[in-house]
Amino acid sequence: MRHEASYLVDMEGTVAHTWNLPGPLGSKAYLLPNGNLLCSIVTAEGVPIPGAKGGHILELDWNGNVVWDHLDHSQHHDLVRLANGNTVYLSREALDGSEAAEMIGGVLGTEINETVFGDVIREVDAAGDLVWEWYFKDADFEAFPLAADCHRGEWAHANSVAPTLDGNLLISFRHLDTIVIVDRKTKDIVWHKRDQSWGHQHNADMLPNGNITLFANGMNNLYQPLHSRALEIDPETGETVWDYVDPQKWTFFSPVMSGIQRLANGNSLICEALSGRVFEVDGDGEIVWDYIAPMHHPNPVLHGPSNALFRAYRYAPGSAEISNRL
Repeated sequence: MRHEASYLVDMEGTVAHTWNLPGPLGSKAYLLPNGNLLCSIVTAEGVPIPGAKGGHILELDWNGNVVWDHLDHSQHHDLVRLANGNTVYLSREALDGSEAAEMIGGVLGTEINETVFGDVIREVDAAGDLVWEWYFKDADFEAFPLAADCHRGEWAHANSVAPTLDGNLLISFRHLDTIVIVDRKTKDIVWHKRDQSWGHQHNADMLPNGNITLFANGMNNLYQPLHSRALEIDPETGETVWDYVDPQKWTFFSPVMSGIQRLANGNSLICEALSGRVFEVDGDGEIVWDYIAPMHHPNPVLHGPSNALFRAYRYAPGSAEISNRL
């Protein structure tokens, strides 16, 4: 299997379609309703942080032809096509000295070449023109201290961005154990929740009912044995209304990456990234489908060949994404 590729796999584990990419996949790849693949590939330039770095966003048709692209060498982790046709993605820029001095928490002396990089959210239109931008450095540093076990090279390692039902943006910050909602008009943080027990969460997303799903990685020592959880949270109350934890907790654990997708049938598709595992559970937590990716590829963070996955998505046979294409 090629590292520079993205795969569509059927329910039996057979590769049904392959997109050959013009470079190593940056992190996320997913299908748009028109059947095209939206992804990012790694560029050599940009911020010197290798984890989930992209830099070149591509839209490929079913045959692998590039039909749209956008270059931002500091793009990382997540990207999403909005209903209006624009694309929102995560990026980074270096903080100046006075800004970096305001950052609280983290492990002292762990800046990246004495530099701190701050998260930026950007939206570009079909022409590639910047139409909206938000800098996390404009928020209150004191209100969002870094977790004690995180390095000080980033404030604060955003790893997912998703639209809310009212058109705002839901963002996950790994190094804060925090998710926030940003008002797109005022650019204010209008809601946030911090929970150290999440252990540096990933993939916060909003459901049609307004609740939020996320993957709680469990990369901390609060609860032993170390284990991950998939959660659904009611933002009105802040309470967890559903979760999945393996009965043998230590057998479900990915300290990095990972995600959860709520399916149309009410079940949840969970990506246990570091194990290259994708599985489906019903509302009672029973596993109804299980898959381990056989594709091994070089990984700059894991320092060797790995079948690790950043995220995974399910597409129904009659869905707009794949209907009549296979």
